[in-house]
Amino acid sequence: MQTLKFGLIGTGYMGKAHAIALRAAPTVFQLPAQPVCELLAEVDGELASSKARELGFARATGDWKALISDPEVDVVDVCSPNYLHKEMALAAIAAGKHVYAEKPLALSAADALEMVEAAEQAGVKTLVGFNYIRNPATQLAREIVASGEIGELIHFRGRHNEDYLSDPELPHGWRTRRGTAGAGALGDVGSHILNMAEYLTGQRVTEVFGQLQTVISRRPHADGSGGTGEVENDDQAQALLRFDSGLIGNVEASRVAVGRKMGLAYTLTGTKGAILFDQERMSELQLYQSEGPKGRRGFRTLLMGPEHPDYAAFSPAAGHGLGYNDQKVIEIRDLVEGIVMGRPLYPDFREAWRVNGMIEAIERSHIEGRWARVVA
Repeated sequence: MQTLKFGLIGTGYMGKAHAIALRAAPTVFQLPAQPVCELLAEVDGELASSKARELGFARATGDWKALISDPEVDVVDVCSPNYLHKEMALAAIAAGKHVYAEKPLALSAADALEMVEAAEQAGVKTLVGFNYIRNPATQLAREIVASGEIGELIHFRGRHNEDYLSDPELPHGWRTRRGTAGAGALGDVGSHILNMAEYLTGQRVTEVFGQLQTVISRRPHADGSGGTGEVENDDQAQALLRFDSGLIGNVEASRVAVGRKMGLAYTLTGTKGAILFDQERMSELQLYQSEGPKGRRGFRTLLMGPEHPDYAAFSPAAGHGLGYNDQKVIEIRDLVEGIVMGRPLYPDFREAWRVNGMIEAIERSHIEGRWARVVA
C-alpha cells in the first residue's frame, strides 16, 4: 500500500491532536494511502526524542530545517506558533513537500498571499486546520442550507468565545504579542468563525464593520522577574458582516469570556426555517422548519448518527457522539485523499488567505471607524 510520510513540527496541544489523528485515521477510514508518523521536530533534540517516543514518531530532530530537507518526508505538518508558519511553509514548498498547517495561516494577508502563490506555482497540496467545519453536525447544517430546506438565508450569526486568558494573572506568552501572534482573539478563535461563515453560507464576506477591545491590558512577565508587560493585541472582537449576495450577519470572538470553554456557535436564519448549533454540544443540531400547525412548530434536536456525514465511520448508532479529535481524523482523511487522488482540498492556503484578509479588514475598520472592504 502506498504511504505518505509525515514530518510534524511542534508538539503542543495542536501537535498532539495531529499525531492522534494521523494514527487513528487508518482505523476509522479506508484510506488510499497509509499515513506514517516519520519524523518529529522540536526546539532541541532531547525534547524532540522524548515527544517522538510519546507520540509514536519513528525519528526525531532538534532542527525543523532538517525535517523539511529530509527525503523521507512527503508532508510537512506545521503546528508551530503563528509567526513561524510562513518561513516553515515556504521552505517546505521550495523542497516540493505538501503542507498541512494550523490556523491562522500567517501574521498578515500579504504573507498569506505569498504562501498561496508559492504553493500554487510549485503544484503542492495545502490544507489549513479549520477543523470545526469537519464536525458532522456542521456538515449537515451546510447540506440543509444548500438544499434550500430553510429557504433563502437572510441572516448569519456566529461566535467563538473561550476563557483561556480570562485570568489576569496568566503571564505574557506568544499569543499576546503582535510580532508572534498577529491579531489576538480575532486571529486565534475568530479565524474559525470567519471561515465558518463562508463555509456554511456558501457566500463571500465582502465588507465588515469591526470593534476590538483589550480587556486585560497588562500581564505578568513570563520569566517570573516581576512587573508586567503590555498586551499588544485584542482580547475580544465583534464585527458586522456583508456578504456578496446581500446577506448580512455578525460575528464575535473572545479569549476572556468567563465560563465559555468551547463556545463556537452559530445561527442560520432562512425564510422557511432556522438552524442553531453550539460546539459545546457538538453532536446535536437544532432545526426549525415552518411546517405544520403553528401551535406545533418548534426547534427539533437532531442527534448526530450514521445517516449524517462521516459519523458512521466512528459509530453505528446515533447519540453516541464524537469528540474534538475526531474532527481532526476526518481532516486527515480529506488530506490523504486530496494528495493521493488529486482532489481539491478545503480550506487550502488560498481559502486561509481570505480569512487573513477578513481579519485585517476588521482591524482596519476598528481603526478607521467605518466599513472596510475585504481585499483577499
